[in-house]
Amino acid sequence: MKGIIIGAAVLVAAAAATAAESAYFYRRTMKRSKAKTERTMKMAGTDWNAYIPFIEERKSYMLAQKHEDVYIKSKDGLRLHATYFPVGDEKKLVICFHGYTSKGMQDYIALSGYYFKNGYSMLLVDERAHGESEGEYVGFGCLDRMDALGWIDYIIGRCGSDVQLLLHGTSMGAATVLMTSGLDVPKQVKGIISDCAFTSPKYVFTHVLRSMYHLPAFPVIQISDWVNKRKAGYGMDECNSAREVRKAKIPILLIHGSADTFVPCSMCDEIYENCASEAKKLIIEGASHAESYYKDTESYEKALDDFTANVIA
Repeated sequence: MKGIIIGAAVLVAAAAATAAESAYFYRRTMKRSKAKTERTMKMAGTDWNAYIPFIEERKSYMLAQKHEDVYIKSKDGLRLHATYFPVGDEKKLVICFHGYTSKGMQDYIALSGYYFKNGYSMLLVDERAHGESEGEYVGFGCLDRMDALGWIDYIIGRCGSDVQLLLHGTSMGAATVLMTSGLDVPKQVKGIISDCAFTSPKYVFTHVLRSMYHLPAFPVIQISDWVNKRKAGYGMDECNSAREVRKAKIPILLIHGSADTFVPCSMCDEIYENCASEAKKLIIEGASHAESYYKDTESYEKALDDFTANVIA
């Protein structure tokens, strides 16, 4: 009898520990108030120190351009924010989606130099639960793809039905634009650029738990999935980039760093293999997470040149 009691106590303690571990992981990953940029940057493992002069130079140029704050309402009532940079006649435009715990005006500082030089207006979106956009729970692309349609409609309404659009995303933003590709996207969207996208929250969290925390994914992921469906309204693998691109009709450019340990390059390969639309893939050797543009600017910009030459009139 004593052994049974001890065994039951051990099981209860183990279950309590697992529940506590799952709750801790969920809160610090999915809740805006607990998700921290510093922690994300540490896990991503990219050393940005070498690129600070380049970023500061581009930032000065970017901020010197005319820009304004713009807002829309999401389908579930959130006030969403973006920064708009009008260029020329505003008939060529790129809508940019940032990475996890970042914001629109951060991830596209360097790339603004490329797009402005080539005559593109830019809409730098703060995804829900980030920057100046409302929301408590991170959408990880699964919710943000519907917000993306709202931003596309906003730009068409502002710039006219003859506007030509690109969607460009980095990390979580890249998953957002790829997940958007499986929807009924307006004809004004001519191409999608994805930089270091993951397939789904479930699989990137599984990778992070195993490779960085050295913890088994089960049952943390399953518990987090259950909680997230009730709190945030979506499942961890409800939307998956590799599945959504099977329905894509828009040309896609996939970019990834070979040394990415945060979102493994194998996810890029999986997405590419599943892509139903015309797809190009660029792997930047030695680049870590979100480092590709900085590691090899020339190859990145050439890939953009080649891609846009075929999709933008």
